[in-house]
Amino acid sequence: MISLDVARDACERFHPGLVKALSDLPFEEREAVGSPVVDLFRSAAGVGLLIPTEYGGLGADPVDAVLVQRAVGSLSPSLAVASTMHHFTAAMLYALADGPDRLTPTQTELLHTVVPEQRLMASGWAEGRTQQNILTPAVTATPVEGGYLLNGAKKPCSLSRSMSLLTASIAVPGVDGTPELALALVDSSSPGLTLHPFWGSEVLAATQSDEVRLTDVFVPEDMVVRTTADDPGRIDDLQNAGFVWFEMLVSAGYAGAAAGLTEEVLARGRGSASERGTLLIRTESAFQLLLGVARAVRDGASGEEAVSQVLIARFAAQEALSLVTQQALELLGGIDFIRSSEHLRMAASVRPLAFHPPSQGSTVEPLLAYAGGAALDLS
Repeated sequence: MISLDVARDACERFHPGLVKALSDLPFEEREAVGSPVVDLFRSAAGVGLLIPTEYGGLGADPVDAVLVQRAVGSLSPSLAVASTMHHFTAAMLYALADGPDRLTPTQTELLHTVVPEQRLMASGWAEGRTQQNILTPAVTATPVEGGYLLNGAKKPCSLSRSMSLLTASIAVPGVDGTPELALALVDSSSPGLTLHPFWGSEVLAATQSDEVRLTDVFVPEDMVVRTTADDPGRIDDLQNAGFVWFEMLVSAGYAGAAAGLTEEVLARGRGSASERGTLLIRTESAFQLLLGVARAVRDGASGEEAVSQVLIARFAAQEALSLVTQQALELLGGIDFIRSSEHLRMAASVRPLAFHPPSQGSTVEPLLAYAGGAALDLS
């Protein structure tokens, strides 16, 4: 499948040896609890994909990034989902670091350590609850001398077993006492941060998606990113960038898993030429939507324009990929289903795209409002 070969070539350019290392692992080991895929990712320079070269990273652009995620997803959907959490966190933090004085010296110093120390960043933004406002903090922050005490939980939290840093959305008192959104950078070794089993499904079992609990975890003031009087748009810029990157990358990973199934159907020559053609068209059109958004972001689309484009692409791709996996399993046939659960699990691994917020129903009116010139509200 030529387009998937292009994606794997992109992955090889940025992460030499990762495609082969993943391919050499039996699927059951690749996608199981305790899988080594995250370690393979880290050893193949995966941490630095979206980190600028001046920070020691690889400086991939959005188009390269979605190609890499498609390749990874075609081999390990778990790794595609888990790595997305690190990548979109990196993209939003380093974009903020590109502006003058938008991060404290301590925060900037921390970002300089991520690549040299191969530090993985997990995300504590609202995930896994499809009907909630995606910007509502799941962690409370109580002001204390020198910083904040954090309490709450993130479940599930991908990369929980490998993370060095947890980024958590919190509400802090503003100048007038009104709560305002902020971002805490929490060292994973902090006292009071504990991990607890949570993920019970064999699907995406290698994402390391446990529960992370925070009990009176102290975070210094200078490790909290928040708005200031002279930079009131700081958090808005951060969350918009993070949201666009997350939707692009996670969708590309799921699209990769579906493409892996399509590739298997084509390689085996299953079904009629017409059926294979229909399957290929659906598979490719879903990814082309995402690739189009990536090109737009690369070429300067930002803010509400980028958010609206990525939402449309994500939900259109989500619908197409559901049909792809259903048709691919049918074409692979009953004997394939009986003899191995690999393809059934690959198909099941695509379905969780629907569980990532925001829900489709919650975006219809905001998208219509945007089309008419009003502001987007992602609640």
